[in-house]
Amino acid sequence: MYYRKLGSTGLAVSEIGFGTIPVLQGSVPVLPAYFNLSQDQAVAVMEHAFRLGCNLFDTAIVPEYGDAEVKLGKFAAAVGRQRIIISDKARFYDGNEMYMAVLASRKYLDTWPDIYFVHQADPRHEDELFRPGGALDSLCQLKKEGLIRFTGVASHYYDILLKAALDPRVDVLQGSGNLLERGMLDRIREESCFRHKGLLVNKVYAAGILPRFFPAETLVKAVLSYPISSALIGIGSMAQADAAMARDTAQDTCQAPVPSFRQVLSRLEKEFTPIPCCRCQRCRCPYGIEIHTIFRQYNYYFLGKDHWALGKLKLDIEASAGLCRTCTDMPCLPLCPTSIRIPMEMERVLELVRAHTW
Repeated sequence: MYYRKLGSTGLAVSEIGFGTIPVLQGSVPVLPAYFNLSQDQAVAVMEHAFRLGCNLFDTAIVPEYGDAEVKLGKFAAAVGRQRIIISDKARFYDGNEMYMAVLASRKYLDTWPDIYFVHQADPRHEDELFRPGGALDSLCQLKKEGLIRFTGVASHYYDILLKAALDPRVDVLQGSGNLLERGMLDRIREESCFRHKGLLVNKVYAAGILPRFFPAETLVKAVLSYPISSALIGIGSMAQADAAMARDTAQDTCQAPVPSFRQVLSRLEKEFTPIPCCRCQRCRCPYGIEIHTIFRQYNYYFLGKDHWALGKLKLDIEASAGLCRTCTDMPCLPLCPTSIRIPMEMERVLELVRAHTW
């Protein structure tokens, strides 16, 4: 295992971080490989990853991640709290709610979180998050009181991560990206302001769908080729820990170069015709349609997440496609780096949804 600086925090984190979603017990299978581990089993898997060199363990508050937070606390006590770094998060944007969430997390963990993130920050809650007295200010207060060590913002939206990167209150960022959805990572690499923040990257396996097409080593190496601190991998078994951590990806033991975006599409084209969207989020819709999200859900339908993707798409695809059909300005088209014919692809998505839900 190799280690990288976590921005300006003074911490060094393992290049591969342990995502704890798969170790939870609950009623909703949140990953394709859902293990539903007991406490002893979960601790054993985390101990195995620790022996492989992993020192960063990422979780979220109960009940969002089931009992993963509790299990992580048991593991921390077993191996020695000072030997690991705990990354935690909660989906609250109001300052008072975030303050109480951190207190709850400390109770469930039975220890302190090193980093605490505002989880899944999105445009609807952006103002509330960053405003005086919002969740970010609350995290700063908790840091001042010694209840957490560092503050963080986690988001799937580039503009929010950029705003957080420019905000002196934020210590660490958490975003998403992988071999296919690399657009946001490409933009982060171009912006110098991100160099001063720690950066954790999740969705490296794209919710577990990409390992069917590419080896885990290739997927991890692709993300580590960017200027990030750690790649977070959801792990629910010792075999998964071995696949993600046992190889020295940072030192090019895998000699093959990282596949280009075009090569990734070519591999997927053996099974379906993907929309060539890298989720760079440069497309700007005057009606507020999240074009990149719709295209992601379309591709995920064919990549094994069919029920989830259809459930999301049918919520607004009729209205979105209708607005796209009547738009005359089309400001999104010249901004797309892969020259997607966005109105035509929106119709293709609509046809898929109609064929399977009506």
